[in-house]
Amino acid sequence: MKISRLKQLFVGRPIATAQARHERLNKLTGLAVFASDNLSSVAYASEEILRVLLLAGVGALSFSVPIGIAIGLVIAIVITSYRQTIAEYPQGASDYLVTKDNLGVYPGLVAGAALLIDYTLTVAVSVSAGVAALTSAVPTLYPHRVLLGAGMLALIGVANLRGLRESGRIFAVWSYLFIAGYLALIGYGLVSCSAGPVPPRPPACRPKSI
Repeated sequence: MKISRLKQLFVGRPIATAQARHERLNKLTGLAVFASDNLSSVAYASEEILRVLLLAGVGALSFSVPIGIAIGLVIAIVITSYRQTIAEYPQGASDYLVTKDNLGVYPGLVAGAALLIDYTLTVAVSVSAGVAALTSAVPTLYPHRVLLGAGMLALIGVANLRGLRESGRIFAVWSYLFIAGYLALIGYGLVSCSAGPVPPRPPACRPKSI
């Protein structure tokens, strides 16, 4: 009984297959869920692009703008694809079903497998980037970075097990918090620039070699 109560507490009550088909996200939650991939890319992709370009030299940083434009075009293609899918399947459909109906069973299986791999890699990279940011802000947590990453993965797994509607609400909170923080950061930068020239960052102190 205790195990079943704990399972119900963390995962929630089981939903019948017929009932699960009627699980839907409203516009506010659905926007945050579908935009989570783009938001996670904004959170760490720009930094990683600049990090790689710096290895080729400062002059290579000029490629950051064309790379950003290319990423924007890819996002535009994804948005167009989503709009076409929603118009064609207003009742909802998976990538497997859409691909199977238009290209066949085997392309559908490839699309489904690619989606699973993509989700796994996205979660792995997002969690790693989140732990890196957290340990950078709180250096005392750096020795526990593996435990923090495993804990975040466990929380994401439990959230997904609670069903489409509840997990959507959970992830929507963090998506909108990220957007609010990003807008606050941009606003702070604009106010700082309008107040006068930004003072140069002091050089980092390096420990003297023995």
